Amino acid sequence: MKKKVLIFDDDVNILELCSIILNECGYEVETSETSHDIIEKVEKLQPDAILMDNWIPDIGGIEATRLLKSHPKFNHIPVIYFSANNDIKSLAEMAGADAHLAKPFDLDELENLIKTVLVD
Repeated sequence: MKKKVLIFDDDVNILELCSIILNECGYEVETSETSHDIIEKVEKLQPDAILMDNWIPDIGGIEATRLLKSHPKFNHIPVIYFSANNDIKSLAEMAGADAHLAKPFDLDELENLIKTVLVD
């Protein structure tokens, strides 16, 4: 069965690019341009991993990641925090993310990071 990745980003170009790359790697990909309903989306889609942008409406990536990580049913889902911020590492730590990826990113780097967090 295909692993599912849920991507939260308000930039449709990033969503499209990541979707194409991850689909080619054999993942099922779902996307969202907002994060205020993260728990509902995760409940519905049951992703195996999440890519979370920092600057996403309405509540932002940090708050959305914290909501997910504080939820007993979903806190096991790995979150990769990705942003163009130069302090991405500290933002990811504040959010409680499992990993981080700086934008712009190398496509191989994205693939490898997804593989790493999805290791069973």
